[in-house]
Amino acid sequence: MPFYQYIQAGTPAGKRTLQRLLALRQKLKAEVPVKQLEGNLLLATWNIREFDSPAYADRLLESFYYIAEIVSHFDIIAIQEVRDDLKALKKLVQILGSNWHYVITDVTAGNQGNKERLAFVFDTRKVKFGGLAGELVLPPFQKKDPETGQTIYEPVQQLARTPYTCGFTAGWTNFQLTTVHVLYGDAKPDNPDRIREIQTIATTLSKRADGKAEWSNNNILLGDFNIYDPADFTYAAIVNAGFTIPLELQHLPSNALKNKFYDQIAFKVRPGRFNTTGKAGVFDYYDTVFRAEDEAEYVKEMGEAYHTTAAGTPRTNKSAYYKTYWRTHQMSDHLPMWVEICMDYTDDYLQSRERPPQKEDDPS
Repeated sequence: MPFYQYIQAGTPAGKRTLQRLLALRQKLKAEVPVKQLEGNLLLATWNIREFDSPAYADRLLESFYYIAEIVSHFDIIAIQEVRDDLKALKKLVQILGSNWHYVITDVTAGNQGNKERLAFVFDTRKVKFGGLAGELVLPPFQKKDPETGQTIYEPVQQLARTPYTCGFTAGWTNFQLTTVHVLYGDAKPDNPDRIREIQTIATTLSKRADGKAEWSNNNILLGDFNIYDPADFTYAAIVNAGFTIPLELQHLPSNALKNKFYDQIAFKVRPGRFNTTGKAGVFDYYDTVFRAEDEAEYVKEMGEAYHTTAAGTPRTNKSAYYKTYWRTHQMSDHLPMWVEICMDYTDDYLQSRERPPQKEDDPS
C-alpha cells in the first residue's frame, strides 16, 4: 500500500485527494484482479507523459498519489518517458514504499531520444530482479561478396530509443521483459520508420528467444508502439515476428482519447507454463481523477496559461487546454494496459510426477 500520511486533510486539495483516492481504489478493485502472492502475476505497461517535465507546470503532489495508487495494484510495470533527472521516478517509489524497486536505462541521447529513460518498477515481495539487463543494440548486417565469397559487414541504423530487456523471477517462474518506446515519426498510421523499428525489434527478439542462449523461455514484448489501429502494418509486424497478443488486448485503445492503440503486450512463451488467465484490460483513471467536471477546481494550479495562449492572446477554449494538455501532464495521455498471468502450476507438476513414465514403442 502506498504511504499517504503526508496528505494535508485540512486543506481543500487534501480533502479532494482523499476523496479521489477512495474513488480510484474502488474502481481499481472492481476492474483489476487482486494480487496474490503465489497464484498470479499482474503485469502492466504505462507511458507516463514526460515523467517528469515542467512543460505544463510541475506535477502536483496529488498526481503522484494517484499514479502510485494505480501502480501499486500491479506486481511489475514497464514505464516509458521517464525523464533524465529521475526526480519523478524516485518520488513515486518513495510513496510506494521500501518493498518497491526499479531498474532503468541510461538517458537516450539525440533529439529523437528526448532525454528519456525506460524503467521497470516492481514489488519485491513478489518479483525479483533475475540478473539480466541490457539495451538492444542491433548487429551489423552481413552479406557475401559475390566475387570473393567473403562476408561483408555493413552498419545498420540503430533505434531512436533503445529497447530495454531485463530478466525477472516470481515463484517458480522466470520471464524476460523487453520494453519499448517506438519512434512516432509522422502523424499517420503506417509511418515507414515506425514499421521498420517494430519489425526490427520484434524479429530480433524472436530470433534470440528461439536461440540456445536465451535467458528465459518466457519472453514478453511490451510498451508504447505508437500503433494507430490493429489493422495497420505496425500491429502486424509484432505478430508476424512470432509474438502472440492476448485476445482481450487486441482491440483496446490505450490513449486518453480512446481512439488509438498505441500500447501493447505481446508474448512468446513456453506453452503451459506462463499462460494468461483471460483477464486483461486498459484502466481509465479519468473517470475518478482529474475528471472533466473538475476543471474549475484546478484553475489556480493551471496558472496564466489557462487564460492566455503562448502567443499572448486570450485562450478561447479553456476546457480543451485542461483536458488535452494540462491534465495529461498531471497524469498521462496514455492509459495503463495490464494482463494477468497464471504462475502457479503446482498441481500440474505433481500430477505429472505421479504418472509413471511412458515406455517407448518397441522398435522390433
